[in-house]
Amino acid sequence: MNATDTLVAPMPGAEHREVGGVQLDFVKAGEARVKRVIYRPGFKWSTHMKQIVGTDLCMHAHLGFLAQGRLRIQYADGVTQDFVAPQAVVIEPGHDGWVVGEEPAVLIEFDFEKETINRLGMETFHHHRLLPKAE
Repeated sequence: MNATDTLVAPMPGAEHREVGGVQLDFVKAGEARVKRVIYRPGFKWSTHMKQIVGTDLCMHAHLGFLAQGRLRIQYADGVTQDFVAPQAVVIEPGHDGWVVGEEPAVLIEFDFEKETINRLGMETFHHHRLLPKAE
């Protein structure tokens, strides 16, 4: 990552953490947080975060904007979803996810920490939605 690239440059005033190879920078905004999450090429949640978090799948909801890169999400029922920047991102709990390609994925995310699902009215777990059959 190029530190002169403003998308990934240090953010003055932000709290910074690195967990499982993921770079997190966030700023409190009232009761919410605005986060920049940088996933490096080769990152996969089940490989890099599962042992740290202690769950088989990521149980957080994610809502934001993919500013750079590509992400692939796979839910427990096998449904996959691809996100390619620039794109809005809505990911329900109960997923694995990984970076596709050799470019870091930069996600600008909005959350309420552990209250994100309830506060944003999101599903508590991904449910495969079958379309009704045409009669």
